[in-house]
Amino acid sequence: MGLYAKYVLPKLIDTACAQPPMAELRSRYVPQAEGDVLEIGIGSGLNLPHYSDRARSVTGLDPHAELTEMARRRAESARPAVEVLGVSGEEIPADDARFDTIVCTWTLCSIPNVYRALSEMHRVIKPGGRFYFVEHGLSPDEGVRAWQRRIEPVWKIIGGGCHLTRKADDLIRDAGFEIPEVDSGYLPGPRWAAFMTHGVAVKPRGT
Repeated sequence: MGLYAKYVLPKLIDTACAQPPMAELRSRYVPQAEGDVLEIGIGSGLNLPHYSDRARSVTGLDPHAELTEMARRRAESARPAVEVLGVSGEEIPADDARFDTIVCTWTLCSIPNVYRALSEMHRVIKPGGRFYFVEHGLSPDEGVRAWQRRIEPVWKIIGGGCHLTRKADDLIRDAGFEIPEVDSGYLPGPRWAAFMTHGVAVKPRGT
């Protein structure tokens, strides 16, 4: 790991992801998580203050050691019991149907094998379990999409593997989830990085 990835990128991610418009989206979805919760890409722990008493426990996964160290410090004052594991969502160390809820915010963009990670999420959530997601990605506007495609190769280097052209809702549906609630739109900022898709997915019963 280079010096940029080890010392600079974690602080940039923590600062960027703490902006008020992103905090508002966190506050919209994270408090709904209930029971035993799996958070994919816990990062620096910015979701932790938003969990409510409905969450019995939170297991957070993230392979980036510098970010998870921040998360562990934030977990000390978190309301539910929190366990932070330094692993990727592509290999979730849990039994089938272990969790009641999954939370995933600004994470699917940067997982190298996002298809494998979503398959793992589908495996470990209970049938009927709810999956709250907030992601940025492919814009519906052709002009913006063109810029996203141009910028993405460089952006992946700057942003720690972050993709600009993934379409989160399609990826989630392809993994076997249903999405009864979904919303989208631009947050303030460069339009090539600011198109958000967020909502609630459900693992169908009987699967």
